[in-house]
Amino acid sequence: MQQKGAIQIIEWEDLDKRKFYSLGVFMTLTTRATVYPASLIRTLLQVQKGKALYTGTFDAFFKILRTEGVRGLYRGFMVNTLTLASGQAYITTYELVRKYVSHYSPSNTVKSVVAGGAASLVAQTITVPIDIVSQHLMMQGQGEHLTRFKVKPKVMLSTAKHKPNFGQSREITVQIFAVDGFRGFYRGYVASLLTYIPNSALWWPFYHFYSEKLSLMAPSGCPHLILQAVAGPMAAATASTITNPMDVIRARVQVEGRSSVIETFKQLLAEEGIWMMTKGLSARIISSTPTSVVIVVGYETLKRLSLRDDLIETRHW
Repeated sequence: MQQKGAIQIIEWEDLDKRKFYSLGVFMTLTTRATVYPASLIRTLLQVQKGKALYTGTFDAFFKILRTEGVRGLYRGFMVNTLTLASGQAYITTYELVRKYVSHYSPSNTVKSVVAGGAASLVAQTITVPIDIVSQHLMMQGQGEHLTRFKVKPKVMLSTAKHKPNFGQSREITVQIFAVDGFRGFYRGYVASLLTYIPNSALWWPFYHFYSEKLSLMAPSGCPHLILQAVAGPMAAATASTITNPMDVIRARVQVEGRSSVIETFKQLLAEEGIWMMTKGLSARIISSTPTSVVIVVGYETLKRLSLRDDLIETRHW
């Protein structure tokens, strides 16, 4: 067990792995369900030309809610739940790499940066094909003219009466394979890595940094979980702001079928100027705030509940 500031960090060797994985699936599914609407809106804002369809996050939210109902905010969610595997792969990789790096460096920052980046690499390799299909499903409805692939009118979510189903996912999957082949499911893979590896590598050290600073400022009796729940969104906002330009490029590459990250960046810069770097940023921060709170509270609670029986009485929170 290592300690950073006044907050104890539960390491991989302290966990009962059976508890950790069984509870982890529930945590990951809850997190995805909570933040999915904001992720959908962020994608729509990033892909649209200028402000052709929506003027901002709240405008998009209310327009979708008014025209398609709550189901419109969850287009593509069913197929997106397949990324549960990537969530488990992420936390496993993070903890194992963190443990491995500890043999070479005692620095919590070094362990967090390396483990966060490695975990994102593994997770994105699993997630990108699912995200490709999910993003095209997100674009159906009001944003369908912005995507190359469309479901048949009889199954489109044009009103709130239609229920999402795996038939649409299958139809989009077939269309992608027919046009782009297997490579189509990894379109934007490099852009995704360039977005999410830095984001993950930045989030963890900033999270521990903010947690440490908050623990020094807070009253001695303040529960650590509250400090961590505040540190999570702060870290997410910092990492999201730094990596947002690459996230905009990633969304364009994947949805519009582009092949060049550099050319996409040049075109975005020519069309929308320096402001392209902030497209969807508010939606991203809005989505990352509850995501971070849920992830931090869920993950830290998960680790506490997953402590080995012989360590439970020795840990005080």
